[in-house]
Amino acid sequence: MKRFGAIILDGDGLRLTADEVALFRDVNPFGFILFARNIDTPDQVRALCDDYREAVGWECPITIDQEGGRVQRLRSPAWREWLPPLDFITAAGENAQRAMYLRHRIIAHELRDIGIDSNCAPMVDVANAETHSFLRNRCYGTNPSLVAAMGRAAADGLLDGGVLPVVKHIPGHGRATADSHFDLPKVDAPRDSLDIQDFAPFKALNNLPMGMTAHLVYSEIDEAPATLSKTVMDIIRIDIGFDGLIMTDDISMKALSGDLGTLSRASIEAGCDVILHCNGTLSERTQVAQAAGEMTDIAQKRAIRAVEMRKTPDMIDIAALDAELEALLGGGALAQ
Repeated sequence: MKRFGAIILDGDGLRLTADEVALFRDVNPFGFILFARNIDTPDQVRALCDDYREAVGWECPITIDQEGGRVQRLRSPAWREWLPPLDFITAAGENAQRAMYLRHRIIAHELRDIGIDSNCAPMVDVANAETHSFLRNRCYGTNPSLVAAMGRAAADGLLDGGVLPVVKHIPGHGRATADSHFDLPKVDAPRDSLDIQDFAPFKALNNLPMGMTAHLVYSEIDEAPATLSKTVMDIIRIDIGFDGLIMTDDISMKALSGDLGTLSRASIEAGCDVILHCNGTLSERTQVAQAAGEMTDIAQKRAIRAVEMRKTPDMIDIAALDAELEALLGGGALAQ
Protein backbone atom coordinates (compact mmCIF):
# COMPACT_ATOMS: atom_id res chain seq x y z
CA MET A 1 0.00 0.00 0.00
CA LYS A 2 1.22 3.48 -0.87
CA ARG A 3 2.50 5.43 2.15
CA PHE A 4 -0.04 8.00 3.34
CA GLY A 5 0.82 11.63 3.76
CA ALA A 6 0.74 12.49 7.48
CA ILE A 7 -1.97 15.06 6.87
CA ILE A 8 -5.74 15.50 6.90
CA LEU A 9 -6.91 18.38 4.70
CA ASP A 10 -10.04 20.22 3.63
CA GLY A 11 -11.33 21.99 0.54
CA ASP A 12 -12.55 25.51 -0.07
CA GLY A 13 -16.02 24.89 -1.43
CA LEU A 14 -18.78 22.59 -2.61
CA ARG A 15 -16.58 20.81 -5.20
CA LEU A 16 -12.84 20.52 -5.61
CA THR A 17 -10.88 22.86 -7.82
CA ALA A 18 -8.29 21.59 -10.30
CA ASP A 19 -5.52 22.99 -8.07
CA GLU A 20 -6.88 21.14 -5.04
CA VAL A 21 -7.10 17.87 -6.96
CA ALA A 22 -3.50 18.30 -8.10
CA LEU A 23 -2.31 18.96 -4.54
CA PHE A 24 -4.18 15.99 -3.09
CA ARG A 25 -2.83 13.64 -5.75
CA ASP A 26 0.67 14.86 -5.00
CA VAL A 27 0.67 14.69 -1.17
CA ASN A 28 -1.74 11.73 -0.73
CA PRO A 29 -3.41 12.87 2.53
CA PHE A 30 -4.67 10.14 4.83
CA GLY A 31 -8.10 11.73 4.81
CA PHE A 32 -10.22 14.85 4.62
CA ILE A 33 -12.52 16.93 6.84
CA LEU A 34 -15.68 18.78 5.88
CA PHE A 35 -16.99 22.13 7.16
CA ALA A 36 -20.21 24.08 6.69
CA ARG A 37 -18.81 25.78 3.58
CA ASN A 38 -18.51 22.34 1.96
CA ILE A 39 -22.14 21.39 2.56
CA ASP A 40 -25.27 22.24 0.59
CA THR A 41 -27.42 19.25 -0.35
CA PRO A 42 -27.04 15.50 0.22
CA ASP A 43 -26.29 14.89 -3.46
CA GLN A 44 -23.67 17.64 -3.47
CA VAL A 45 -21.90 16.18 -0.40
CA ARG A 46 -21.89 12.72 -1.97
CA ALA A 47 -20.30 14.17 -5.11
CA LEU A 48 -17.68 16.05 -3.06
CA CYS A 49 -16.77 12.91 -1.13
CA ASP A 50 -16.40 11.11 -4.46
CA ASP A 51 -14.09 13.93 -5.61
CA TYR A 52 -11.85 13.50 -2.58
CA ARG A 53 -11.58 9.75 -2.93
CA GLU A 54 -10.99 9.91 -6.65
CA ALA A 55 -8.16 12.40 -6.07
CA VAL A 56 -6.27 9.99 -3.77
CA GLY A 57 -7.37 6.77 -5.48
CA TRP A 58 -8.84 4.87 -2.52
CA GLU A 59 -11.69 4.86 0.00
CA CYS A 60 -9.96 7.26 2.37
CA PRO A 61 -11.65 8.36 5.60
CA ILE A 62 -13.69 11.54 5.39
CA THR A 63 -14.52 13.11 8.74
CA ILE A 64 -16.64 15.93 10.11
CA ASP A 65 -17.57 17.57 13.43
CA GLN A 66 -21.11 16.38 14.04
CA GLU A 67 -21.34 16.62 17.83
CA GLY A 68 -24.78 18.24 17.92
CA GLY A 69 -25.64 21.67 19.23
CA ARG A 70 -23.28 24.48 18.24
CA VAL A 71 -20.69 22.13 16.73
CA GLN A 72 -22.78 20.51 14.02
CA ARG A 73 -21.89 20.89 10.34
CA LEU A 74 -24.94 19.10 8.90
CA ARG A 75 -28.04 21.19 9.64
CA SER A 76 -31.73 21.20 8.96
CA PRO A 77 -33.75 20.90 6.81
CA ALA A 78 -31.74 18.10 5.18
CA TRP A 79 -30.41 16.67 8.46
CA ARG A 80 -31.51 16.45 12.08
CA GLU A 81 -30.78 19.25 14.54
CA TRP A 82 -29.50 17.94 17.88
CA LEU A 83 -29.44 19.41 21.35
CA PRO A 84 -25.95 20.17 22.74
CA PRO A 85 -24.55 16.99 24.31
CA LEU A 86 -24.71 18.19 27.92
CA ASP A 87 -28.33 19.32 27.53
CA PHE A 88 -29.21 16.07 25.79
CA ILE A 89 -27.66 13.89 28.50
CA THR A 90 -29.33 15.93 31.23
CA ALA A 91 -32.71 15.53 29.51
CA ALA A 92 -32.17 11.77 29.12
CA GLY A 93 -31.50 11.24 32.82
CA GLU A 94 -31.28 7.53 33.70
CA ASN A 95 -31.76 6.69 30.01
CA ALA A 96 -28.70 8.68 28.93
CA GLN A 97 -26.45 5.79 27.95
CA ARG A 98 -29.01 4.21 25.61
CA ALA A 99 -29.99 7.65 24.33
CA MET A 100 -26.39 8.49 23.49
CA TYR A 101 -26.03 5.22 21.61
CA LEU A 102 -29.19 5.90 19.60
CA ARG A 103 -28.21 9.51 18.92
CA HIS A 104 -24.88 8.46 17.45
CA ARG A 105 -26.27 5.48 15.58
CA ILE A 106 -28.68 7.87 13.86
CA ILE A 107 -25.88 10.38 13.22
CA ALA A 108 -23.81 7.57 11.70
CA HIS A 109 -26.69 6.67 9.40
CA GLU A 110 -26.94 10.25 8.17
CA LEU A 111 -23.17 10.49 7.65
CA ARG A 112 -22.77 7.19 5.79
CA ASP A 113 -25.70 8.07 3.53
CA ILE A 114 -23.70 10.97 2.07
CA GLY A 115 -20.25 9.36 1.98
CA ILE A 116 -18.82 10.48 5.35
CA ASP A 117 -17.35 7.63 7.39
CA SER A 118 -15.75 9.33 10.39
CA ASN A 119 -16.92 11.74 13.07
CA CYS A 120 -14.85 13.86 15.45
CA ALA A 121 -16.67 12.48 18.50
CA PRO A 122 -17.01 11.40 21.25
CA MET A 123 -15.69 14.41 23.13
CA VAL A 124 -14.87 13.10 26.60
CA ASP A 125 -13.35 16.23 28.13
CA VAL A 126 -14.60 16.39 31.72
CA ALA A 127 -16.37 19.65 32.53
CA ASN A 128 -16.11 21.62 35.75
CA ALA A 129 -17.42 24.93 37.05
CA GLU A 130 -14.69 26.91 35.28
CA THR A 131 -14.76 25.19 31.87
CA HIS A 132 -14.82 27.83 29.14
CA SER A 133 -18.19 28.37 27.47
CA PHE A 134 -16.82 27.33 24.07
CA LEU A 135 -16.49 23.82 25.47
CA ARG A 136 -18.83 23.37 28.42
CA ASN A 137 -22.13 22.27 26.86
CA ARG A 138 -20.22 20.14 24.37
CA CYS A 139 -19.06 18.01 27.33
CA TYR A 140 -20.92 14.96 28.63
CA GLY A 141 -20.70 15.77 32.34
CA THR A 142 -18.50 16.45 35.34
CA ASN A 143 -17.96 12.88 36.56
CA PRO A 144 -15.19 11.02 34.69
CA SER A 145 -16.89 7.61 35.00
CA LEU A 146 -20.16 8.99 33.62
CA VAL A 147 -18.31 10.80 30.83
CA ALA A 148 -16.51 7.58 29.90
CA ALA A 149 -19.79 5.65 29.81
CA MET A 150 -21.42 8.29 27.60
CA GLY A 151 -18.34 8.30 25.37
CA ARG A 152 -18.42 4.53 24.99
CA ALA A 153 -22.11 4.62 24.06
CA ALA A 154 -21.46 7.33 21.47
CA ALA A 155 -18.48 5.49 20.00
CA ASP A 156 -20.42 2.22 19.81
CA GLY A 157 -23.26 3.94 17.99
CA LEU A 158 -20.86 5.39 15.43
CA LEU A 159 -18.93 2.14 14.94
CA ASP A 160 -22.13 0.11 14.53
CA GLY A 161 -23.15 2.60 11.87
CA GLY A 162 -19.89 2.18 9.93
CA VAL A 163 -18.39 5.49 11.10
CA LEU A 164 -14.96 5.79 12.74
CA PRO A 165 -15.03 7.79 15.99
CA VAL A 166 -12.28 10.29 16.79
CA VAL A 167 -12.10 10.68 20.58
CA LYS A 168 -11.14 14.19 21.65
CA HIS A 169 -9.41 16.19 23.02
CA ILE A 170 -6.83 13.72 24.31
CA PRO A 171 -5.62 13.70 27.10
CA GLY A 172 -8.28 16.16 28.35
CA HIS A 173 -9.39 19.74 27.66
CA GLY A 174 -12.09 20.18 30.30
CA ARG A 175 -10.09 22.42 32.65
CA ALA A 176 -9.48 24.99 29.90
CA THR A 177 -10.64 28.48 30.87
CA ALA A 178 -9.69 29.97 27.50
CA ASP A 179 -10.87 29.19 23.96
CA SER A 180 -7.99 27.43 22.20
CA HIS A 181 -9.23 28.72 18.85
CA PHE A 182 -7.85 32.09 19.98
CA ASP A 183 -5.65 31.59 23.06
CA LEU A 184 -3.46 28.92 24.64
CA PRO A 185 -5.14 27.58 27.81
CA LYS A 186 -2.87 26.76 30.73
CA VAL A 187 -3.82 24.14 33.31
CA ASP A 188 -1.95 24.14 36.64
CA ALA A 189 -3.60 21.07 38.20
CA PRO A 190 -1.28 18.48 39.77
CA ARG A 191 -0.60 15.28 37.86
CA ASP A 192 -2.51 13.00 40.25
CA SER A 193 -5.63 15.14 39.85
CA LEU A 194 -5.29 15.05 36.07
CA ASP A 195 -4.98 11.25 36.16
CA ILE A 196 -8.13 10.84 38.24
CA GLN A 197 -10.30 13.44 36.56
CA ASP A 198 -9.15 14.43 33.07
CA PHE A 199 -7.19 11.47 31.74
CA ALA A 200 -9.49 8.74 33.09
CA PRO A 201 -12.16 8.77 30.32
CA PHE A 202 -9.47 8.52 27.65
CA LYS A 203 -7.93 5.55 29.43
CA ALA A 204 -11.36 3.90 29.50
CA LEU A 205 -11.67 4.48 25.74
CA ASN A 206 -8.08 3.70 24.80
CA ASN A 207 -9.09 1.06 22.25
CA LEU A 208 -10.84 3.49 19.91
CA PRO A 209 -9.35 3.81 16.42
CA MET A 210 -8.48 7.52 16.40
CA GLY A 211 -7.94 10.43 18.76
CA MET A 212 -7.46 14.19 18.49
CA THR A 213 -5.03 16.16 20.65
CA ALA A 214 -5.68 19.07 23.00
CA HIS A 215 -4.06 22.44 22.39
CA LEU A 216 -3.30 23.41 25.99
CA VAL A 217 -0.44 23.41 28.48
CA TYR A 218 -0.33 21.15 31.55
CA SER A 219 2.21 23.19 33.49
CA GLU A 220 2.94 20.41 36.01
CA ILE A 221 3.96 18.15 33.11
CA ASP A 222 5.51 20.34 30.41
CA GLU A 223 5.47 24.00 29.40
CA ALA A 224 4.95 23.01 25.77
CA PRO A 225 1.38 22.62 24.49
CA ALA A 226 0.23 18.99 24.62
CA THR A 227 0.17 18.71 20.82
CA LEU A 228 3.86 19.64 20.71
CA SER A 229 4.98 17.81 23.87
CA LYS A 230 6.75 14.46 23.67
CA THR A 231 6.24 14.13 27.42
CA VAL A 232 2.47 14.45 27.09
CA MET A 233 2.41 12.16 24.06
CA ASP A 234 4.30 9.54 26.09
CA ILE A 235 1.64 9.84 28.80
CA ILE A 236 -1.04 9.27 26.16
CA ARG A 237 0.72 6.24 24.71
CA ILE A 238 2.06 4.63 27.89
CA ASP A 239 0.01 5.72 30.90
CA ILE A 240 -3.35 6.18 29.16
CA GLY A 241 -2.52 3.28 26.83
CA PHE A 242 -3.97 4.81 23.67
CA ASP A 243 -2.42 3.15 20.61
CA GLY A 244 -4.85 4.43 17.99
CA LEU A 245 -4.03 6.96 15.31
CA ILE A 246 -3.53 10.40 16.85
CA MET A 247 -4.24 13.50 14.83
CA THR A 248 -3.58 17.02 16.02
CA ASP A 249 -6.41 19.42 16.60
CA ASP A 250 -6.35 22.01 13.81
CA ILE A 251 -2.70 23.03 13.57
CA SER A 252 -3.71 26.55 12.48
CA MET A 253 -5.60 27.39 15.69
CA LYS A 254 -4.27 30.48 17.44
CA ALA A 255 -3.48 28.53 20.62
CA LEU A 256 -0.27 27.51 18.86
CA SER A 257 2.28 30.14 17.92
CA GLY A 258 4.75 29.82 15.08
CA ASP A 259 4.69 29.11 11.39
CA LEU A 260 2.62 26.18 10.19
CA GLY A 261 5.54 24.20 8.83
CA THR A 262 7.49 24.37 12.09
CA LEU A 263 4.40 23.48 14.14
CA SER A 264 3.64 20.53 11.88
CA ARG A 265 7.17 19.12 12.13
CA ALA A 266 7.19 19.64 15.90
CA SER A 267 3.88 17.79 16.29
CA ILE A 268 5.17 14.79 14.34
CA GLU A 269 8.43 14.81 16.32
CA ALA A 270 6.43 14.89 19.58
CA GLY A 271 4.61 11.72 18.54
CA CYS A 272 1.46 12.76 16.67
CA ASP A 273 0.73 10.51 13.70
CA VAL A 274 -1.02 12.97 11.43
CA ILE A 275 -1.55 16.73 11.17
CA LEU A 276 -5.05 18.15 10.87
CA HIS A 277 -5.00 21.40 8.92
CA CYS A 278 -8.19 23.36 8.34
CA ASN A 279 -9.35 26.65 6.83
CA GLY A 280 -6.09 27.57 5.12
CA THR A 281 -5.10 28.77 1.69
CA LEU A 282 -3.84 26.36 -0.96
CA SER A 283 -0.33 27.61 -0.25
CA GLU A 284 -0.70 26.92 3.48
CA ARG A 285 -2.07 23.44 2.82
CA THR A 286 0.91 22.75 0.60
CA GLN A 287 3.31 24.04 3.26
CA VAL A 288 1.80 21.87 5.99
CA ALA A 289 1.67 18.76 3.79
CA GLN A 290 5.33 19.14 2.85
CA ALA A 291 6.34 19.70 6.48
CA ALA A 292 4.33 16.72 7.71
CA GLY A 293 5.74 14.42 5.02
CA GLU A 294 4.78 10.78 4.81
CA MET A 295 3.59 8.76 7.80
CA THR A 296 6.15 6.95 9.89
CA ASP A 297 6.05 3.15 9.90
CA ILE A 298 4.13 3.01 13.18
CA ALA A 299 1.72 5.75 12.10
CA GLN A 300 1.03 3.87 8.87
CA LYS A 301 0.24 0.73 10.86
CA ARG A 302 -2.11 2.65 13.11
CA ALA A 303 -3.79 4.25 10.09
CA ILE A 304 -4.37 0.90 8.41
CA ARG A 305 -5.68 -0.57 11.66
CA ALA A 306 -8.10 2.33 12.04
CA VAL A 307 -9.40 1.97 8.49
CA GLU A 308 -9.90 -1.75 9.02
CA MET A 309 -12.27 -0.94 11.89
CA ARG A 310 -14.77 0.49 9.42
CA LYS A 311 -17.57 -1.96 8.93
CA THR A 312 -20.66 -2.23 6.80
CA PRO A 313 -23.59 -1.24 9.01
CA ASP A 314 -26.37 -3.68 9.72
CA MET A 315 -29.75 -2.83 8.22
CA ILE A 316 -31.77 -0.86 10.74
CA ASP A 317 -35.16 0.79 10.96
CA ILE A 318 -34.25 4.46 11.47
CA ALA A 319 -37.86 5.42 12.12
CA ALA A 320 -37.96 2.89 14.96
CA LEU A 321 -34.74 4.26 16.44
CA ASP A 322 -36.10 7.80 16.20
CA ALA A 323 -39.28 6.73 17.96
CA GLU A 324 -37.35 4.96 20.72
CA LEU A 325 -35.14 7.97 21.26
CA GLU A 326 -38.07 10.35 21.38
CA ALA A 327 -39.75 8.12 23.95
CA LEU A 328 -36.62 8.00 26.11
CA LEU A 329 -36.41 11.79 26.12
CA GLY A 330 -40.11 12.51 26.32
CA GLY A 331 -40.17 14.06 22.86
CA GLY A 332 -37.05 16.19 23.37
CA ALA A 333 -34.35 14.37 21.40
CA LEU A 334 -33.94 17.05 18.78
CA ALA A 335 -33.26 20.75 19.11
CA GLN A 336 -36.33 22.95 19.01
